[in-house]
Amino acid sequence: MEIKLENLKKALEKLMEFKGKRKFNQSVELIVNFRAVDFSKPENRLNLDVVLPKGRGKKANKVLVIGSEQFLSKFKDREDVEKLLMEDVKNKSLKEVKKIAKEYFILAEPRAISLIAKNWGRVLGPRGKIPKPAVGDLSKAVEDVKRLVRIQTKGKYLPTVHAFIGEESMPIEDLVENAEAVINEIKRKIPEGNIRSIYVKLTMSPAIKV
Repeated sequence: MEIKLENLKKALEKLMEFKGKRKFNQSVELIVNFRAVDFSKPENRLNLDVVLPKGRGKKANKVLVIGSEQFLSKFKDREDVEKLLMEDVKNKSLKEVKKIAKEYFILAEPRAISLIAKNWGRVLGPRGKIPKPAVGDLSKAVEDVKRLVRIQTKGKYLPTVHAFIGEESMPIEDLVENAEAVINEIKRKIPEGNIRSIYVKLTMSPAIKV
């Protein structure tokens, strides 16, 4: 399937006709359907992280940073991230770890990752919340995690994936750019010829074909 940005923009413009007057800001979702791909085979499954170039709108991911006291001091002026000392990792109860996995994406000092995997791996792994190493430009690392979307083949490995690309309040051009980033990342794994169709959808709207 040839994917044209012009068609993507038109589909999003048509989608916005369904905004209505709701009391909440609806999410915008991209739905990609495939053909001739056997997702029951592990090598074909999608497990992708995409940083949305225009962000997630008001629904930015919450970030937890884990590391030594010295490492966490680098984030002391950032009130937009939660911080946890690595020595406290093993003291968290199963209930607390599940809550963390539900609410946060995790950045960790590299030497803390093995400790986190040993103590939390059975909770984080199935939820796709394995921590990312915090290296290089730490401010950029935090911003990238806040703008992250995860695309995974789920359930009974049906030939379709859904991806959050923003909110209805965002400019169409920003949604197009976010959608393009998601599609391009998918195409790195699945050839364009195996993409059968693409739709866009609001939380409470019908799906509009691109």
